[in-house]
Amino acid sequence: MSVNEQILNYPIAGDAALDPPAEWAELRGRCPVAHVKLPSGDQATLLTRYEDVRKVLADPRFTRQLTAPDAARLSAEGGGVFSSEFAQIIPDGGEEHQHWRRLVGKWFTAKRMAALRPRMTRIAEDLIDDMVERGAPGDLKASLGFPLPVYVICDMLGVPAADRDRFSYWSDTLLNLTRYSQAEIEAAQGEFFAYMSDHLTVKRQQPGEDLLSELIAIGGPEDGGLSDIQILVTGMGLLVAGHETTANMIGKMVAMLLADRSRWESLLADPALIRTAVEETLRLDSNAGFGLPRYLREETEVSGTVLPRGTTVVCSMAAANRDESAFDAAAEMDLRRSPNPHLAFGAGAHSCLGQALARTELQVVLEVLLRKLPSLELAVPVEELERVEGLAVGGLRTVPVRW
Repeated sequence: MSVNEQILNYPIAGDAALDPPAEWAELRGRCPVAHVKLPSGDQATLLTRYEDVRKVLADPRFTRQLTAPDAARLSAEGGGVFSSEFAQIIPDGGEEHQHWRRLVGKWFTAKRMAALRPRMTRIAEDLIDDMVERGAPGDLKASLGFPLPVYVICDMLGVPAADRDRFSYWSDTLLNLTRYSQAEIEAAQGEFFAYMSDHLTVKRQQPGEDLLSELIAIGGPEDGGLSDIQILVTGMGLLVAGHETTANMIGKMVAMLLADRSRWESLLADPALIRTAVEETLRLDSNAGFGLPRYLREETEVSGTVLPRGTTVVCSMAAANRDESAFDAAAEMDLRRSPNPHLAFGAGAHSCLGQALARTELQVVLEVLLRKLPSLELAVPVEELERVEGLAVGGLRTVPVRW
């Protein structure tokens, strides 16, 4: 049965952790607007072509209002996204959303990332030294991939990195589609909410040089700032988004580059390729998780298919990033590919606010690993790498390495 004659379960599982599902290419070619069944059992519409995904993500008619009564649920238990009450606190579109992005985006400029780079480098060096001291084989994800982004985002938000295990659990309940019960999700979100509320109380009394202190100092909406609840949810969102996605991408990036030793050797011979190599691993990431869901509030046509009002659309950026109509030799890794207009960070008004931070962290990781551990290699066959099941942002369970 072909893909346009069946309703596929989504996310679509691949045969191997670093390989794309075969269905992606078939969907792009024969059924670019496909019906899929989500973990909740609800149906949604899946887009896999580059141009369709790019246009929809930039189209304000496709909203993030996944709490609408007729929107598809991502999971039966409500995991995978912030709960409905949180998701509605940050403005979804228009001038209010742009205002929020301007206030928060000041902390994610190229200038700030350049200033952060030396500290990121020191953190990466210390973490790698600790991994080496413990001896090979090591788990690159646990030793470097997870702690580095946590330390960095905690610095930016002024929260103690010592609480990183708690952040990890709270993030997982917000981003995992299948692992937790509704009661576990609600309890974790309640704990996270209380933690951030207490943290902001301290910041009001003892402000520091961090993003949350700056947002508090601006004042409330009447002063051109954000409300207390908006600052709180911003902190929660950045803490989740600022470490979970990058932590997983660090492990996937290194695994992809080590899966074919010639890629690693090319970077050792020419470290100037690091920037384009990072972009290419972002483009070729086949273990990217769920994609971006959108809710359609008026009838619209995509690729000749009329989508009625109330349709929930899932944009698979990972599938779109392998579209031959957008990228030459799209299935091949080209460390020199430039330009590389991939959609890993989305597109339009809701493109990832922290993409400059993620890019900088990924580049720093590669720079330090190539310098300190040139002999790095996977400690298991690439076929034995395992995905983290159910995680909305994708990831590998472990990344065993030796040197």
